Amino acid sequence: MIDANQDREALAWQTGIWSRISDIYVSEIDRRFVPVVKALVGRATLLGGEQVLDLGTGTGAVAQRAAAIVGPRGRVVGVDISPQMLALARRGATSVGLGNLTFLEGRAEAIPAEDAAFSVVIACLSMMYVIDREAAAREIARVLKPGGRFVAAVWAEPEQCDIVLFQQTAGRFAGPPPVPGVGPGALAESSGFLRQLDAAGIQARVETETLGFDFPDFTSAWNTLAGVTTAQLPPERQQEAKDAVMVAMYPKGDGPRHFRNVTQFIVGRACA
Repeated sequence: MIDANQDREALAWQTGIWSRISDIYVSEIDRRFVPVVKALVGRATLLGGEQVLDLGTGTGAVAQRAAAIVGPRGRVVGVDISPQMLALARRGATSVGLGNLTFLEGRAEAIPAEDAAFSVVIACLSMMYVIDREAAAREIARVLKPGGRFVAAVWAEPEQCDIVLFQQTAGRFAGPPPVPGVGPGALAESSGFLRQLDAAGIQARVETETLGFDFPDFTSAWNTLAGVTTAQLPPERQQEAKDAVMVAMYPKGDGPRHFRNVTQFIVGRACA
């Protein structure tokens, strides 16, 4: 059970990380996550005129794609905990002229929306970072219309997912998060979350797909995937983290590397 102090500490910790990494998302991460975004939105089977919630919208890349599909008769709301991420998302939506897309500060445990407000809730690589997923399951069920759809993408375990292996290996040197069970790979074993969804009134299953992206060298991968989270480490400790990742993922030395990422899609529907 997470108490109020733990929750506040964890939320502030997460908000700080996402805010610091927001520019890196725009320059490096969004384009590499395009295959996941396409696979998630495809599974959501969005239709013109639908009302869509994008939980953990980040820079708004998923929300933009959804807004283009549902069209002017539809609506997409992106929710995120990071003001910096939301600022980038709003700027991006304005630049492409999407008038059916709005962004709100909020979290999955307390979604800023009315009951039964959405036909579809999507969450691209964000549910792994939710502090209280039981509360989030109840909130997702609350804001979905009867028969509404829920689709989330999460990473598999490090043995199957290179990005998780990279981030977990580096993260061991940065110390644990304020609450357990949060971070990349946190929903690799998703049966507990499926039970929480079921208890809330959403029947869901897991589908998997192998997707990937590339980095030209170790430095670019490190700066993108671990630079922010390890930035406060002393230089010698940061070097230890880099050495550990090199041993785990670059046994033949530095150079281009393809990241093979088994991605799990939690696909569900609210009870009618």
